Amino acid sequence: MGGYLYILKCSNGAYYTGSTINLEFRLLQHQSGLGANYTRRHLPIELVYYEEFQNIDEAFYREKQVQGWSRKKKEALINGEQNNLPKLSKNYTQFGSSLQQAQGSNKNDLQY
Repeated sequence: MGGYLYILKCSNGAYYTGSTINLEFRLLQHQSGLGANYTRRHLPIELVYYEEFQNIDEAFYREKQVQGWSRKKKEALINGEQNNLPKLSKNYTQFGSSLQQAQGSNKNDLQY
């Protein structure tokens, strides 16, 4: 069974990240106030991004990854600016190239 990672923009401007096996149904739940407590309090919501996966486990893993991202990094993902994701990583922006040199990696090896 497939799965989806999705990002909603709430009425307060915040992003809500979730995962589901049925994106259409889950969006209806959120929009009708039957979704998560957070979205219930910040209706209306708008779907701004989603990714499709082979199974829900992959979607859930990706959800947890994206939930930890900064707002700027989520916006880069939403806007299709994947090339900006590595530089928006907390470790990369906090430590810059000195972290990369210490790890013996280059910019293209950073995970995001």
